[in-house]
Amino acid sequence: MILKRKFYERETVIVAKQLLGKKLTQRIGMKDISGIITETEAYRGNDDPASHAAVKMTKRNKLMFGRVGVSYVYFTYGMHFMFNIVAKSKKQCAGAVLIRGLHPQDGVNTMKKNRQVEDVKKLTGGPGKLTQALGITMKQYGEDLTKKPGLFISDGIKIKKTIQKSRIGISKGLDKYWNFSFDVKNHF
Repeated sequence: MILKRKFYERETVIVAKQLLGKKLTQRIGMKDISGIITETEAYRGNDDPASHAAVKMTKRNKLMFGRVGVSYVYFTYGMHFMFNIVAKSKKQCAGAVLIRGLHPQDGVNTMKKNRQVEDVKKLTGGPGKLTQALGITMKQYGEDLTKKPGLFISDGIKIKKTIQKSRIGISKGLDKYWNFSFDVKNHF
C-alpha cells in the first residue's frame, strides 16, 4: 500500500526512522524500478544548521516549507541528484528526509544499465548512486509521492534494529544523530 500523506505529517526525525524498510518505486511506463530504503537522514528548519532550510526560504528549498509527501530533488557537486521527501509536523516550519541507500528489488538490470555497473552491491549504496540507478532527476522535483504512477513509497519490510549516528558529509549540526540505517545482512 502506498504511504498516505498523514505518514509524512509528523516530526521529520520520526519519519526518517520509519522510512527504513519501506519500498521506493520509480514507475516508468509499465516497468517498476524499486528498492527497500536502507539509510535515511533527517533535515529540519531553522533549528538545524545543516539544513537547506536553516536560514530562509529560497527558490531551491521552498518545497521543504510546503506540503508533505512530495519529492524535494536537488543537484549537487555538479554531478549528483539528491532525493528527499518533504516531511514535517505542523509545529515545524520545514523538513525533509534524504534517502541515502536502497537494497535493490525490481528492475535490477535497468539499474545496472543506468549506473553502468554490474555489481549489485555498488548500485544504490549512496544518495547519488540510487538516484542514478532509479533515473531520478529534477523532473521528479515536487512530485506527489502519495499517488501512482511515477515515484512513490509503499510498505516494505519490518526492521529489527535501527542504527543511529551523525549525518554524513556535513560540517554543521554534527551533534544531531539523525542518520538512520539498519544491518542489511540480517534482513536479506
